[in-house]
Amino acid sequence: MDLDRRHFLTAAGLVALPTLLSSCGFAPQSSSSPSGTDTLSFTTWGTDSELAGFRTAIAAFQKANPGSTVTLNAVPYAQMFTNIDAQLQAGNPPDVFRVPYYTFGSYAGRGQLLDLTPHLPGGFSDRFTSAAWAAVQNGGKPFGVPHHTDTTAILYNKAALTKAGVDAVPTSIEDAWTWAEFEKVAQALRRSLPADRYPFAYNWQGNGVTRWLTWLFESDGRFLADDLVTPAIDSAAGRQAVDFTKSFFTRGYVPPNSSVKSTKLAADLWYAQTTAMNFGGAFLIPDAQQTLDFEWGATFAPRNVRSASDFGGNALVATAKTGKPELAAAFLDFMTQADSMKGFCENASLLPTRKDLNASGITFATRPELSPVFIGQAGAVKAQDSGQVASPSMSKIITVLKDQLEQAFVGGQDTATTLAGMTAGIAAATAS
Repeated sequence: MDLDRRHFLTAAGLVALPTLLSSCGFAPQSSSSPSGTDTLSFTTWGTDSELAGFRTAIAAFQKANPGSTVTLNAVPYAQMFTNIDAQLQAGNPPDVFRVPYYTFGSYAGRGQLLDLTPHLPGGFSDRFTSAAWAAVQNGGKPFGVPHHTDTTAILYNKAALTKAGVDAVPTSIEDAWTWAEFEKVAQALRRSLPADRYPFAYNWQGNGVTRWLTWLFESDGRFLADDLVTPAIDSAAGRQAVDFTKSFFTRGYVPPNSSVKSTKLAADLWYAQTTAMNFGGAFLIPDAQQTLDFEWGATFAPRNVRSASDFGGNALVATAKTGKPELAAAFLDFMTQADSMKGFCENASLLPTRKDLNASGITFATRPELSPVFIGQAGAVKAQDSGQVASPSMSKIITVLKDQLEQAFVGGQDTATTLAGMTAGIAAATAS
């Protein structure tokens, strides 16, 4: 997950737990448990609401498992994986930690995570959507649990759309704007807005470049073949995705400083009213509601051959060297039970990965009327999409996407050269 507004707040120290942190950002790990208890160490980053949700769930787990303790180590996102990697290398990692789906594959592929197959109850996988379960697989085995997801929809400034003559937005994913209809909306906004304001910004900055893949999936394309090794991006779908997203820059639909390697986040451009629309996740809702002084809403992302979306969010994993595999698995099981997941997601404005919660729906604590937009958008994610993003090579593929898309968007590189570069880069990433 990229360093978005949520992580900026965290990195700034606004969501720290001073009593649990050491000077380097972690409480020291210990191989021994306090007298009379069985202790798990759990490392995560999070917003205020996420950390509150973790504390609530941990208290409930400890009550249900007398004698068991979970020590929560909360750290800034910017430090999270540098420290996790160092601890893994030193052989002294936490028992459990939180990890974005796009990073999950690299840890599982290096044998650093616990294979949960013998530790989870029968039928455990049945509770999750197929896309969520696919995102925690490696070699056909689960090395984590899908704790929650988030996905990208369109947040819009109501007054800006009205001024441009856009009087209605889609109210169901089946009626989402087609690419052609979305472009007409962008054209109307471009005509209506002053030169220093733009129709929209896309949230593909930094490691969020994985969100560009949504355009590929909407064209029913792939970047990896079924074997998750062979590049598959040089296709008609790949050409459509690159051509269409390049046009955002050439036609002035997005700010020039909103490319994939920009340090300017899409959400901040929207907050400043530099853009009329923003592609963003549900996690933005509490902050937006608290800080924005204009009327805003949310609608579904555009569709092409099909609707699609990015499978954001995070998994919970146990490290392979944990001395308490059964207790770690029990904690992961508990965190993905219906009540635990529902409370966490509703209060943090995140999306559940359980089938039953998706079917019954959840209601965000903030702007509850927007819940169906993000739940409906998340339903467009297919297992074949999330499974590719969970590739063990994804961290290297992210670098390839950043380099090639930056050249295409702001460097003048043509589509054929971009796809050729992606293909060569993905092949090298999966071969290493």
